[in-house]
Amino acid sequence: MKNVESRAAEALQSLLGQVPAISQLSVEPQLHVADETVDILVRLEAAGQQRLLACEVKSNGQPRYVRTALLQLQSYVGRKAQGAIPVLIAPYLSPNAQALCREEGVGFIDLEGNAYLSFDGIYIERQVANKPDSERRELKSLFTPKSAQVLRILLRDPSRTWRVVELAEASAVSVGHVSNVRSNLLDREWAEVAEGGLRLSKPDALLDEWAAAYRPPVGKRLNFYTTMHGGALDEAARQALHAGGNDDGQAVFASYSAAQWLAPYARTGTHYFYADTKGLERLHAALGLSAVGKGQNVVVTVPKDDGLFLDAIEPASGVICTSAVQTYLDLIVSGERGMEAADHLRRETLAWQKI
Repeated sequence: MKNVESRAAEALQSLLGQVPAISQLSVEPQLHVADETVDILVRLEAAGQQRLLACEVKSNGQPRYVRTALLQLQSYVGRKAQGAIPVLIAPYLSPNAQALCREEGVGFIDLEGNAYLSFDGIYIERQVANKPDSERRELKSLFTPKSAQVLRILLRDPSRTWRVVELAEASAVSVGHVSNVRSNLLDREWAEVAEGGLRLSKPDALLDEWAAAYRPPVGKRLNFYTTMHGGALDEAARQALHAGGNDDGQAVFASYSAAQWLAPYARTGTHYFYADTKGLERLHAALGLSAVGKGQNVVVTVPKDDGLFLDAIEPASGVICTSAVQTYLDLIVSGERGMEAADHLRRETLAWQKI
């Protein structure tokens, strides 16, 4: 924490020192006495007036911790330094965390270069696109295949509350893994703890971030050609998907093919599936598939992780396909037409009631 405070003091000195209208700048780290003070006091002159900036430094800039820091700042200014300008400093502040500061009239600086200060005719605003490695790692951990199993369950019905144990059972992952996902969601304020357990409070924010970070599941992408087409192909595929149980393998419509059953928008000449090894064998036999290097009209992905099959749905008799969330994510990364189809699907099937 001391290192963060030292870097925060340096960032303040550098940022404010570049403003010609500011003079007599003094950045003073504070000694904590029973939480009766903030971390840094800045004294300066602006527009002919002596001003005081009360700065709180936090090592974690996630919204959950930012909200607590804002209360601490406002309490300190109200009790100890009326008229002071409150400022929050952290290693990184996400757009959501920055918005919290603005809503409460609190300035902010992060060590990545984002900043907002406004007082006495002084206006400083900086935005950088970079995310620190620690933030990228945390987001990556939130969207791993195992974590994704938890997120898909939560996104089925964001208003539902879940105990950790029942969520672990429903998503087929360990209690410890669910607890990690839970903490990550709470830190970002994408979820909240209600009377019955955990529930999503900002499903759209979660899905937006997931879509931005999404990569298709790791696995073998196989290209095939079939002489079947139109209704005959659809019927043969439905029979193949519906025929097997878990012991006979798994196969589901995916991407554009799943979207045709969930929220029709853009039909393509290629049919898309996820399947395990036995499910691929069923599709191969039912559709008369021939492997090709190009000119394919059937694409089957055999994922390394089979967790996405747990979230399969049946929107019509015999039609087994990826859930709306998984279909949306796959469309997002499938090109311009896919993004248009994804937007349509989201409006039609993922317009959750706000909590």
